[in-house]
Amino acid sequence: MGLDEVERITSVFREQLLACLEECAQGRRGLFAEFEHLGEGSAWPEASRLRELAAALQSILAQDEEREPLADEFLDLCTIHGESDPGEARLAREFLRRIDRGEVGKPTQKEVPWR
Repeated sequence: MGLDEVERITSVFREQLLACLEECAQGRRGLFAEFEHLGEGSAWPEASRLRELAAALQSILAQDEEREPLADEFLDLCTIHGESDPGEARLAREFLRRIDRGEVGKPTQKEVPWR
């Protein structure tokens, strides 16, 4: 796969991610996980495709030992499903703030010197 194609896929992923994050931040559910139990018509096909695209992008870049921090963090957020975890709208708003501040790809917690 050529560099131009990887850049195009990365660009499409970023555009789709931002659009979906904005929609999720306004209350739409299903960006970070499937919600089949909500009933008919509740599926969010763009979100499902975005998760697939993020995983494919990670796989493509890993072949050259590269990373896409937005895809990495997005997929990490997709693993948060506990009862006491923040809701999707809150996760989306915080992710958008981190993107705006240029913090994606940087540790969210300070390194502990003794580890």
